[in-house]
Amino acid sequence: MAAMATSTTIAGFSKSPLSLPARSSKPSLTSGFVRPQVAIKNPLSQKLASGGKFTCFERNWLRTDLNVIGFGLIGWLVPSSIPAINGNSLTGLFFQSIGDELAHWPSGPALTSQFWLWLITWHLGLFLCLTFGQIGFKGRTEEYF
Repeated sequence: MAAMATSTTIAGFSKSPLSLPARSSKPSLTSGFVRPQVAIKNPLSQKLASGGKFTCFERNWLRTDLNVIGFGLIGWLVPSSIPAINGNSLTGLFFQSIGDELAHWPSGPALTSQFWLWLITWHLGLFLCLTFGQIGFKGRTEEYF
């Protein structure tokens, strides 16, 4: 066993009898596939416009504009007011169902009431119109398209 414990030098694993040039502590790889080393910047330590805090979004990320709300509301009220459902408009049916439900005020609408259908349909159309209006209006003003 003692004979096995003796140290022998194997090239590449210990001090080699060949003299190698002194290496720096940082490994340097040079290849056509590997880019040269660049100092990595920590985005959390950079001074930014938000007082040195790192934020993923701009402070005014919503960028509200009353034009979008106004045109979006008009853009939904006009087509939803066309009498296309058995001679009635979606807006008219929704407002009529509100009146019918307010007629028996203390109790809420039943789950089988037409009110829920008109409520969800009308608001889904409104929110889609507002969302696409925001995308289109801001995309145009910020020259995305």
